[in-house]
Amino acid sequence: MYAAEINRKQPALLLLLLDQSYSMSERWGDNGKSKAEMLALTVNRLLTDAVLQCSKGDDRIHDYFEVGVIGYGADVQPILHGTDSSRPVLPISEIGRNPRRVDRVKRKVSDGAGGLVEVDLSLPVWVDPVTNGPTPMAQALEAATVIVADWCARHPASFPPIVINVTDGASTDGDPSEAARAVRSARTDDGDVLLFNLHLSALASNEIAFPSTVEGLQDQYAAQLFAMSSALPSVMAEAASACGYAVRTGARGFLYNAGTSTVIEFLDIGTRAVTPTGLKELTAANSTT
Repeated sequence: MYAAEINRKQPALLLLLLDQSYSMSERWGDNGKSKAEMLALTVNRLLTDAVLQCSKGDDRIHDYFEVGVIGYGADVQPILHGTDSSRPVLPISEIGRNPRRVDRVKRKVSDGAGGLVEVDLSLPVWVDPVTNGPTPMAQALEAATVIVADWCARHPASFPPIVINVTDGASTDGDPSEAARAVRSARTDDGDVLLFNLHLSALASNEIAFPSTVEGLQDQYAAQLFAMSSALPSVMAEAASACGYAVRTGARGFLYNAGTSTVIEFLDIGTRAVTPTGLKELTAANSTT
């Protein structure tokens, strides 16, 4: 299980669920940016890296996987540029050819002598930050269920879809547990859909990463997100261990009270099946000014 080869005939699916509630306007970390701004920046870099990984040094972008992004706040809807309710996911080649725009950003990179130097880079933008409304997580998971169930029916031999839910608060439309179970119940011949949960914190205190039990979780909300999360397949557990996390048998794709420095690493590990070389180009994301 979770061993299907990913290629153009058997693509993978990455579906991101992004909290766009008002609380995402809170400052995140010490860089002056909000949670929503930093999350959008990270997602756009993830997509940029994914496009590069699927390129062959020319204009060809091979469709090894597809991507969808659902935002939930005042509305629950596809927010990846080029998608809509009738076509919520796109092949990576179409994403690569059709950004919303290209921004110029400053980024600190290694100078080759142990220091950092600031350079100007072009960053394609597919997702913009939005902060509006409540946190309808259950509705977002219900929308994800429809998407992944349809995708699995059309790609029965593929690696199962990876769904990553990123939020900074509790669901405001009821208990999302049943909706989460419905997401995980969809499957391909290679296994059940993987649902991972990433909880953002303005303080980044008492981070909990890849737990295997509820022991040590501080409240009912953390325990609920843990129960909603899938166990890590071996390739992801190995990646987490390589990053220095103490991964025990039964570890789940769950990160609680995450600060900026941990989120990129979590996304790297959580997307390892569809980005097997990792997301190394993202490691300096929180250094952007």
